[in-house]
Amino acid sequence: MARHRGPMLSLLLLVLLGAGLLLGWRWLRAHPEHDPFAPFDLAQPQGWATHRKLVRLAGEDDACFAVFDRAGERYARRPAIGAEQCRASQRMILAGNRLVPSMRPANAAPGCAVTAALALWTREIVQPAAQDHFGQKIVGLENLGSYNCRKIAGRQAQSEHSTANAIDISAFILADGTRIALRTDWDDRGAKGAFLHAVRDRSCGLFSTLLSPDYNRAHADHFHLDMAARTAGWTVCR
Repeated sequence: MARHRGPMLSLLLLVLLGAGLLLGWRWLRAHPEHDPFAPFDLAQPQGWATHRKLVRLAGEDDACFAVFDRAGERYARRPAIGAEQCRASQRMILAGNRLVPSMRPANAAPGCAVTAALALWTREIVQPAAQDHFGQKIVGLENLGSYNCRKIAGRQAQSEHSTANAIDISAFILADGTRIALRTDWDDRGAKGAFLHAVRDRSCGLFSTLLSPDYNRAHADHFHLDMAARTAGWTVCR
């Protein structure tokens, strides 16, 4: 009897492993936001694989614009500009403000992958934080631009702004017209400061890089958001 126990135990383990793999596959099918091989969908919530998918889209122009096409979202694709390390081929401007609050100024035209991240950021982070702290929604985002062919300040590496794979958000506008600005309200001890810190903290992991006034003086007046591709997919949130 003992002679057959080993093969029987091995068979049982294989059956259990197979059942576990089948259950895992079915769970991923039901939760594609956690599946790194499933295509990114604007309607999906943020999941374990969301950041990886967004970074991948930053290097796949047609696949990224197809995300908005499948969702039936209208947008204007801006002409590619620049060359080599400063070539930006994904610049776009959304029509309306269903996915992202109205940009001020409206011609920032961040890259497609950054725009997709902003849509998710708005729905799952910015608007819930605004409801928590003000009981109303954000209707406008003030920005300091997206495309700028330059090096990272104090470094030799090229900035993600060089390909429009980044945007700088400087203020939020509430439905009642209240303005919440990074420069004046980051250290506010009331709802404005709490809102800004909540947005920063909840955003960690969605963008490749999120830099706030806590990082350095160069970011005293804005959130820097980008979808940089990094080894092992690590993110920066400061």
